[in-house]
Amino acid sequence: MRVAIAGAGAVGRSIAQELLENGHEVLLIDKSPKAIKVEMVPRAEWLLADACEIASLDDAALERCQVVVASSGDDKVNLVVSLLAKTEYGVPRVVARINHPKNEWLFNESWGVDVAVSTPRLLSALVEEAVSVGDLVRLMTFRQGEANLVELTLPEDAPLGGERVGSVAWPRDTALVAILREGRVLVPADDDTLEPGDELMFVASQDVEDELAELLGAR
Repeated sequence: MRVAIAGAGAVGRSIAQELLENGHEVLLIDKSPKAIKVEMVPRAEWLLADACEIASLDDAALERCQVVVASSGDDKVNLVVSLLAKTEYGVPRVVARINHPKNEWLFNESWGVDVAVSTPRLLSALVEEAVSVGDLVRLMTFRQGEANLVELTLPEDAPLGGERVGSVAWPRDTALVAILREGRVLVPADDDTLEPGDELMFVASQDVEDELAELLGAR
């Protein structure tokens, strides 16, 4: 898979390292000469250019990329890159970094964003997830307003404790995607039971989160 990353700061370089280790092709784009640190990610391609300009993205051959990551520290730049990647080059998957929570509402499909990652919100959610049992916690948004990754740790008195996964009438547009139990990651099967202490990971549309929380007995 070929991935272009707009923004070659610490975040962009870290993403590039991970992707390269997983066998992907990576192109890092940044307009600042100070950001071009080839020796730090020598296996990546590098391009000194403004990712907000069509000519630069033509040079980057963005149409050959399966994924574009807008990872700069400027939300305006990340929005422009996302929009150009999706509308001008038809990139299938666009991931954008949100630097300021007040701008979250902009990072949606109308700006070409498939997945928006807000570092402040993610850190907040992880803190909640670490200390909360019996609360439904939103961890990440996919195509903002369409689907979220949510988590709940079943308390001891959970109404679904001991129930089979296949016997539960989950809300529409809801998928139980993983059960974390005693250090193991379980792919849910219909005959698996739900046990107190299980961390349940769901992908669900936002408008059924309340219904899901009620079913799980969330506080």
